[in-house]
Amino acid sequence: MTDAGDTDDSQSAVADEDDPREAVVLDYLPTGLPDEQRSNTPVAYALGVDEFDLYLVRFEGDTDLNVGDRVATDPRGEEVSRVGHVGFDELSGAAESELEYAVAAIVDEEERRFVDFFNEAQAITTRLHALNLLPGIGKKLRNNVLDLRKRQPFESFDDLEERVSGLHDPRQVLIDRIVEEIREDDMKYRIFATRDRGE
Repeated sequence: MTDAGDTDDSQSAVADEDDPREAVVLDYLPTGLPDEQRSNTPVAYALGVDEFDLYLVRFEGDTDLNVGDRVATDPRGEEVSRVGHVGFDELSGAAESELEYAVAAIVDEEERRFVDFFNEAQAITTRLHALNLLPGIGKKLRNNVLDLRKRQPFESFDDLEERVSGLHDPRQVLIDRIVEEIREDDMKYRIFATRDRGE
């Protein structure tokens, strides 16, 4: 685990000027972490938009942030002083409570990206398909999705729900899987939330 206050080698991708990355604020603590009484440096727990990494973002000075705001995860920015990865068990209670709402907001804002998962998901092994990692999707539903996407790619969550009999609320199915991947450290297969952090 990387110290929450320090950047690590995996942050080089985060700090790429050509590909600035963003995170959604889950909790903002304007006076810093409770166990760092002398610091008084504002911090935020945040969820990466692209890879669903969890971050502790430290700021140079006072900043005006609210839950749901987006922040750059570039520690070279004017406002951000340090960015470090944290685990789910290191989040504040407020950040934990906000997690599913933040995931849902990302899924809604980037619906095409997540609908395309249904259009492009492939087999992981000879016996396991990526679609089967989603809650409630067994062999029958998977085969139905594969057959229908060959005829015509899915355009939206509504299109998926309308065309795939038995697939109820595909948006929520994805949200549930993403949240599970963020919370669980020991999952064998990951689709959305990375864990390649150089730990």
